[in-house]
Amino acid sequence: MNERVPWQGWRRSGEDAGLPAAKGPGSRRPFGATWWGRAWLEALEHRARLDPGRLSRGRSYARRGSVLELTVSPGSVDAVVQGSRVTPYQVTVRIRAFSSAEWDAVLEVVSSQIGRVAALLDGELPPEVVDDVHAAGLDLLPGAGEVLTNCSCPDFAVPCKHSAAVCYLVTDALDDDPFALLLLRGRRKDELLNALRSRRTGPAPTTPPRTPPPPGIPAIAAFAKSFTTPNPSDGSGQVGSGGGYGGVAVPVPPRPMGAHGSPAAVRALDPPRSSGVDVRDLIALATDAAHRAWEFASGDGDAGLRLTSDQDLARRASHLLGTPELADLAHRAGVPARQLTSWAVAWREGGPGGLSATVETPTDIDEAALAEAAQALPGATIEANRVTAGKTQLRLGPDALWYRFDQHFNDWTLTRPPSPDPQDLLTD
Repeated sequence: MNERVPWQGWRRSGEDAGLPAAKGPGSRRPFGATWWGRAWLEALEHRARLDPGRLSRGRSYARRGSVLELTVSPGSVDAVVQGSRVTPYQVTVRIRAFSSAEWDAVLEVVSSQIGRVAALLDGELPPEVVDDVHAAGLDLLPGAGEVLTNCSCPDFAVPCKHSAAVCYLVTDALDDDPFALLLLRGRRKDELLNALRSRRTGPAPTTPPRTPPPPGIPAIAAFAKSFTTPNPSDGSGQVGSGGGYGGVAVPVPPRPMGAHGSPAAVRALDPPRSSGVDVRDLIALATDAAHRAWEFASGDGDAGLRLTSDQDLARRASHLLGTPELADLAHRAGVPARQLTSWAVAWREGGPGGLSATVETPTDIDEAALAEAAQALPGATIEANRVTAGKTQLRLGPDALWYRFDQHFNDWTLTRPPSPDPQDLLTD
């Protein structure tokens, strides 16, 4: 059961009834923040063929906060709506629930899609379920004549403005929990998931299991045997130079694709509104994870699995240099944009070592190395791990590599990759 109280508190006991003015932030607020909410809105305004004028009045009532309580149950939505009178009206919106046979047909189609079942069992309702229900000869979203309303108000129009307001507030219920649409069609979430689990696992066996097959030959023994098969070409008792099992070439494992991709699922599925997750952030994180997985599969590093949170932030920012997204990332990370830009440049030029040279000062400093570097910079001064002359600075990192920084607008910025020899960083 899904209960919503979208607005309350504008009228206390003993006060005259009266709707709040349709002004302020909520007076023009949209409906349908997720895929499911928008799908319901589309069906309500086009497929269900309800009176557009009545829907418009109901939309204004919904925005005013006239719907005081809303409860979604199998096949119906019950609500309390405040009208112009003191006593609120009782509203019921009914949608035909599927029969048991129809639900069996739907589950038969859905259970054949492994990816769909995995998403449902993980608490997600992918939009493709609409196609699955259609394949079973049904429609998940309401069509013409399927939305029936009843209200205790004296208005004989169907739907009245109070019922239309409830229809719009169902959109919010679907934004919070898309499984409410399945509930309207007669199945609760736990019932649906239990039915899918039982179909995937199948009935318990009623006959004793068959005798297991022989254990066979261990793989390592079969592998060793294949390399002692006589080679007819040289009589050495070993396989030929081509390698393989008994002269058959071992297939080369497939390489990862030429470039990383972007996960398609996060572009199609909006996170629930109540999660507080921005779909843009979700796409960025999923794309970054795909990139790192591709690098790992390609043998290009360890995909940053050992990075600290600051290092990972600098790594992500390095891919956003020169774009507005870097400032947005800095804001969400709670780091000044100027500082994160410096980190990103340091990561681009020197990776973890470059970031460390930018933000840290080593406690164990090689004084002799600093003195040698100072000789290469006329008039240089030494402070901690830094050798500075004018607007050029060399820093000795904790990895024993030298990093060159140049001063721009009173900020020291790493300008080139590191080198074990400070002299290399002073030549253009």
